[in-house]
Amino acid sequence: MDIFEIEGPVQLAGTIEVAGSKNSALPIMAAMILPGGVCKIPNAPYLADIQSFGMLLESMGARVARDPDAALQIDSGPLNNPVGEYDIVRKIRAGICILGPLLARFGKARVSMPGGCAIGDRPVDIHLRGLRALGAQIHLEEGYIVAQAPPGGLVGAQIFLGGPFGTTVLGTDNVMMAAALARGTTIIESAACEPEVADLANCLNAMGAKIRGIGSPRLVIEGVSRLNPVCYRVIGDRIEAGTFMAAAAITKSSLEIRNCPINEMLAVVDRFRQIGIRVEESAGGCRVGYAGTLKPADITTQPYPGFPTDLQAQFMALLALAEGNSVITEKIFPDRFMHVAELNRMAAHLRKEGPSVIVEGVDRLIAAPVMASDLRASAALVLAGMAAHGTTTVQRVYHIDRGYEKIEEKLNAVGARIRRIAV
Repeated sequence: MDIFEIEGPVQLAGTIEVAGSKNSALPIMAAMILPGGVCKIPNAPYLADIQSFGMLLESMGARVARDPDAALQIDSGPLNNPVGEYDIVRKIRAGICILGPLLARFGKARVSMPGGCAIGDRPVDIHLRGLRALGAQIHLEEGYIVAQAPPGGLVGAQIFLGGPFGTTVLGTDNVMMAAALARGTTIIESAACEPEVADLANCLNAMGAKIRGIGSPRLVIEGVSRLNPVCYRVIGDRIEAGTFMAAAAITKSSLEIRNCPINEMLAVVDRFRQIGIRVEESAGGCRVGYAGTLKPADITTQPYPGFPTDLQAQFMALLALAEGNSVITEKIFPDRFMHVAELNRMAAHLRKEGPSVIVEGVDRLIAAPVMASDLRASAALVLAGMAAHGTTTVQRVYHIDRGYEKIEEKLNAVGARIRRIAV
C-alpha cells in the first residue's frame, strides 16, 4: 500500500494538463457494449477505476487494451456473458451502468447491486424504475439485479427520473443507453444535466443514436435498430481541473491549466473569484492566480450547474486558510465529511453541524500524519499538505489513484514536493 510524503509549504508555477474525464469515460465504456464492435477512447485517463471497469467488461467476454497510441480500445463483439459479477462491481459505483446497455443489446442482464447500496429510496431504485418503464421485468436475486426485456425488445416510454435526492446522473445514463435501442420514442423528464451526461449523449449520437435536448432536463430519444462502433474523445475532467485550480490558490501561486472545461465550471469559477482568486480564460484552458488574500465564502453543493459535491473537500481545505469564517453545506451526500477530522489534525478549525461545516480560517496549517477516507478527501489532504508547514504523510492513497492520473507527477512538475512510498 502506497503513501504520500508531502513537504510544504511550496510555491507552484508553470503549466499543468487536465486528463480526460473519469466520470465521462466510465459510462461511455459501458455504452461501447451497445454496437458490438471495436470502439476507442483516445484520451481515456490512466486510473484505477478505468482499469476496474475494463476488467468488468473483460469478465463478460469483451477485449480491452491500450493500442500503440495509448487509446483505450474496447472490442465488445465477443461479449457474450451479460453478467456483472459482485467481486468487480462492488469496487466501482459506475459498474451499475452496464445494466441498461446489456438489457438493450441482449434482452437480459444480471448485475450485482453496487456495494452497500439498498433499494428503498437510494438512487439505484430510480435506475430500475426507468428501465421498468421501458418494459423490463426486474427482480432481485441473491444480491443481483436480474432484468429481462419483453419479447421484441424494450419499448419507448415517458419517464420521470426525479427522486428524493434530486436527479440521478448514472440513472439518466442507464436509461438513456437502454432507450437508444428501444422501439419508439422515449422522453426522459428530470434528466441529470451534468456535462458528463451530455458527453455520453453526444457519444451515443456519434454511434448513430437520435437524442435531442442534450444538456437539458428533458431528453427525447428516438430508438434506432442498431448502433455503430466509434472513436470518441471525452471532455476534460472538470473535477481534476478544479482540484488543480485549488492547488494554485492554496499555495498562493499561479498556474496555467490546459484542457480545462471552464465553460462547464461557472459555479466553481464564481466561488474562486469570490474568495479572491484570479481566474482568466486562455486558449485551451485558464490561468489561475493568487491575488493577495483569501476571503471566506458560503458554499452549498448542488446538482449541475450548481457547485459540485466532488469539489467540496478541496474547497474546505482552501477555506481553512481564509481570513474569516465560511460555511460549507453538503446537499448531495450529507455525510460526506470524513475529511473534517483529518484536516483538523493539521490545525484547521472545522466544526460539523448537521449537513454543514463551519470553517474558521487559520493563519497556517501544520503537517501531520493523516488518512484518506475517499477519492476527493484524498485530494483535499494533498492540497493541505502542500500548504502546511512540515512533512505531511497521507495514507491510503489508493483512493486518489481511482480518480487522478499520476497526480504527484503532475504537481511535482510545477513545484510540489510529493514522494510516493510503498509501505
